[in-house]
Amino acid sequence: MAEFTLTGLRVLREVAAQGSFTGAAERLGYTQSAVSRQVAALETAAGTQLFQRTARGVRLTEAGHVLLRHADAVLDRVDAARHDLDNLRGQVAGRLRVGAFPTAMAALLPQAISRARQIEVTLREGTTPAQLRRVRAGTLGLAVVGGVTDDPGLHLDPLPPDPLLLAVARDHPLAGVRAVAFEQLAAETWIAGSANPEETFLAPWRPRVGFVVREWTAKLGLVAAGLGVTVVPGLAATSVRADIALIRISDPEATRAVAVATRDRTETTRAFADVLHDVAADLAVALRHRLQDR
Repeated sequence: MAEFTLTGLRVLREVAAQGSFTGAAERLGYTQSAVSRQVAALETAAGTQLFQRTARGVRLTEAGHVLLRHADAVLDRVDAARHDLDNLRGQVAGRLRVGAFPTAMAALLPQAISRARQIEVTLREGTTPAQLRRVRAGTLGLAVVGGVTDDPGLHLDPLPPDPLLLAVARDHPLAGVRAVAFEQLAAETWIAGSANPEETFLAPWRPRVGFVVREWTAKLGLVAAGLGVTVVPGLAATSVRADIALIRISDPEATRAVAVATRDRTETTRAFADVLHDVAADLAVALRHRLQDR
């Protein structure tokens, strides 16, 4: 009888996250055919179809959603087991598993890791809900999360509020202004991570979404080509390409709460959190300079 494997469950999770076999293969470092074989083996073990193939990619079936919930739990426990075994071998001092939402990976985390050379950091990218779950489970020692101000059972150490900026092509009519109100953007085509504004930073303003793109680099590519505008978190501003102009949004709601989440406050997590605070402050200064130099 066919059985589920850890590799297969990891493939399931990545295909679900990417929405395609190709995207999952790129993230996992596999060939597309290897991903297809793993999915086929999973479906044999499950005795049912886990993904529905569409013209735009794949999406989970009801059975796929059920298995994904269990896959997340199993894989998180395996990661926790590895963490505990590292403890027994005395290898935890100076090592830290860190998670963050994608735009925090653009500048905040790379600079913090570069400064905290004494800490061996393992990174995991993911959404804030997923990272909070992993911190609670003990599979991450620390996570940078957005849009959260309170979470029972976790310590949330707030970083400076993250301003949201408007990103436009350099030849866009607004490229030369210093600030813009959302009321001025009613006619703009927006590039967002979801077709539903309620799932994006843009929820309060109900924009007209013309392109739905999850990948950060793809969003900026569409902006640079003049196909629409998007919102860029200030934390990622220093990594935005030079052919894109960033404009401050003059709206009090155009900001996002960012925090460092931990379950257990250890010497290592406190040291890395301190570095994150220093880097966040430096990025805020760099952002002010970039906006002033326009």
